[in-house]
Amino acid sequence: MYVQYGCGLSAPKEWVNFDVSPTLRIQKTPVIGSLLRSRLNTIFPDNVRYGDILKGLPVADGACDGLYCSHTLEHLALDDFRLALRNSYKVLKPGGIFRCIVPDLEFAAREYIRQLDNGQKEASIGFMHETLLGYAVRPRGWKGLISSFFGNAHHLWMWDAHSLAEELRLAGFVSIRPCSYNDSEDKMFTFVEDPSRFNHAVAIECRK
Repeated sequence: MYVQYGCGLSAPKEWVNFDVSPTLRIQKTPVIGSLLRSRLNTIFPDNVRYGDILKGLPVADGACDGLYCSHTLEHLALDDFRLALRNSYKVLKPGGIFRCIVPDLEFAAREYIRQLDNGQKEASIGFMHETLLGYAVRPRGWKGLISSFFGNAHHLWMWDAHSLAEELRLAGFVSIRPCSYNDSEDKMFTFVEDPSRFNHAVAIECRK
């Protein structure tokens, strides 16, 4: 079994794909989902299942040969991130592979300093846009509050290669290494990976 969580619209048939989007939950609701389908901004592939890594995916412990998440963990607060790693560890078989990708905080920080050194007065604004750590417009009104509460577009915690590797180690993972697109010995990952997701990102492979 190969499982991806936080899949968004990328749902290869060779993998079991989960997402926690409220839109997906509405789409999967009998009758209501059919009635509202034409009004939803995003239509998930039919093979995407609703599943929350924080509550635990509907997957047996020790069932997965491979586990993958791309640009998902940065949307979690620090305590939730650590819970997600623990739950990720649980579902893997001994020796199973976990590959994860997050935006690279070090790259963004160095680019910010480079722009400052070059005299760019709006460097900080670029940094905030790049990292998605701030709001250009504060959500207001009931629609804004609902969108802010249920949406998950902004980043809550950022990582560099060193800190992410250390968190994986503390969660029990071993054989931790930086990885790149299509470099896993398990070629099942070629079905789920997108080379563009590795740009300006920290990508790590590890094992249970």
